[in-house]
Amino acid sequence: MAHNVVIAGGGFAGANAARELERILPKQSTRLVLVNDVNFMLYTPLLPEAAAGMLEPRHVVTPLRDLLKRTYLRMGAVSGHDPVARTVELTTHDGEVEELPYDQLLVAFGSVSRSLPVPGLDQHAIGFKSLADAIWIRNHLVETLEEANATEDPARREALLTYVFVGGGYAGLEALAELQDFVADAIQRYPRARLHGMKWILVEAAGRVLPEIDAGLAEYACGELRGRGIDIRLGTTLNRVEADRVELSTGESLPARTVVWTAGVTPHPSLRAMQLPLDERGRVPVDDHLAVAGFDGVYAAGDCAAVPDPDGGLCPPTAQHAIRQARVAARNIAANLGAGHPEPFTYRSRGAFVNLGRYKAVASIPGGVTLSGFPAWWAARTYHVSQIPGAARKLRAVADWTIGLPFNRDTAEVGSIGHPRPLREEVYERGGSHRPLG
Repeated sequence: MAHNVVIAGGGFAGANAARELERILPKQSTRLVLVNDVNFMLYTPLLPEAAAGMLEPRHVVTPLRDLLKRTYLRMGAVSGHDPVARTVELTTHDGEVEELPYDQLLVAFGSVSRSLPVPGLDQHAIGFKSLADAIWIRNHLVETLEEANATEDPARREALLTYVFVGGGYAGLEALAELQDFVADAIQRYPRARLHGMKWILVEAAGRVLPEIDAGLAEYACGELRGRGIDIRLGTTLNRVEADRVELSTGESLPARTVVWTAGVTPHPSLRAMQLPLDERGRVPVDDHLAVAGFDGVYAAGDCAAVPDPDGGLCPPTAQHAIRQARVAARNIAANLGAGHPEPFTYRSRGAFVNLGRYKAVASIPGGVTLSGFPAWWAARTYHVSQIPGAARKLRAVADWTIGLPFNRDTAEVGSIGHPRPLREEVYERGGSHRPLG
């Protein structure tokens, strides 16, 4: 009788676990099922470059069916879990509900943007976690340039050309650097907006940016961004966000039509329906074998799991940790099914790369080696190319970077993609090119 292995989530942890299980487990005796809400894996470290037009958005995603050869891919959400019956509930995109039995279960939901109870944040700010976020932000930035160039109201133009980013971690700095670079290039085509000038502001609650890396590298990053005119506000938080204004903890009120929220991540909300223990941050606690205590055959990996770090504390929510956790969890699942031997998670970080745009970056690599400027940028590009899954995606990324060198970035606003107009004349009459069907 075939054993059922269910993997909940198709990000770095889920996809890599499935690949490892395909390699280890015999096809005849196991049935692998992966449940995910989309049919691709997003390479999140390159999301800022996709948003800024350095990479084609399709080239930072890999179809799961290209990665997986014999895993049964199910589209939908895991909406429930019965640990006694050893089943998970699958809700498809059509709203149909079915139960999937499992002998071994890996929970790998990943994470979403963390929100805080800041008035107006959920109505007027955008996260930076998904491909949809990246495309929306790019379109929005182009629209602010178009509107700023057209308006006769200086106050409105000021708000349109002020961009506030919240969060000084990896994601915040990379998104800010790449998008500021993009708008700095694009604004040359908008004479009235260019003459007015733009403002970019980074708001960070802590006393420094990039707390995970060497303080000297963080200072270099701040110096590089400030050299481009970016205003970095440390020890500052948001008090309120309105449609055309933000209020800071300093009491200052700034006109702004763009607020990008990158202040950390939180485990995916689907985790709450799994009837598993959760820690104070909403993650599933696991042991050094990635197993959930008290739940036979249940494992967790990636951003949704609280995994002990061999160097002490818990592992950070990074792609490199999720990939290695997934492989260890897969081997331990296989060992439970009679293939191989269980092993602990012993991976130690191999460093960090933070891209600052304009051929600049900072990098911290094992052995205490730090790099900044162009050498760090080159090392980061080399590392990411090595980690992008699939030879075709690697080549496409390199081709995008190479082809883009002698040309200006594309500033076409493509907000209507995915939202075709219905066949009704009145929609055309009122200019509804961006309205979804219905």
